[in-house]
Amino acid sequence: MEIDKSTLREYIQKAKEGNQKAFHFLMDSFWGEVYGFLLKRTENENDAEDIAVQTFSKAFNKLDSFNEEYKFSTWLIAIAKNIHFDLIRKRKSLLNSNTIDADDEALTIIDGSPSAEDKIIIEQNLVELLKQIKKLKPNYQEIIHLRYFQEKSIKQIANQLDETENNVKVKLLRARKLLAEYIKNN
Repeated sequence: MEIDKSTLREYIQKAKEGNQKAFHFLMDSFWGEVYGFLLKRTENENDAEDIAVQTFSKAFNKLDSFNEEYKFSTWLIAIAKNIHFDLIRKRKSLLNSNTIDADDEALTIIDGSPSAEDKIIIEQNLVELLKQIKKLKPNYQEIIHLRYFQEKSIKQIANQLDETENNVKVKLLRARKLLAEYIKNN
């Protein structure tokens, strides 16, 4: 669906002012393009969904930096590409830090299991995270729990909650944003 420039400009301006319907419109309008791009790159539906949600979250947080001389979809794709590159870099870094090259060119995997101290820190962080999640409204708590603790896809969550996938995406985006604010302020 092609959106004329004046309508798009109007919705972007409303979104900059915090209008949730404008955010919803922009996400609905560009989700397919961003998700499709990421699905081709990642060849994994869950990764594509996660990166797409992160893309829209980052885009909405940085909407003031959008230059209207460029296409909005191009800007979103650039954000998506950067997030995907960061994910690849993190995975490579993790893989490289967990392997060493022996003289006989065989790779040996280092024990990556957490130490006792690491386990305590992880438990404390999890307890703190759960406290912050409990500050969210019940519908946001549920969506965070389903996505990140039960590791359900957007489609599975939508079916379980009897909602559209786009509503689930928007709720997840809002829940993550609120949770990030709570954690930042704590």
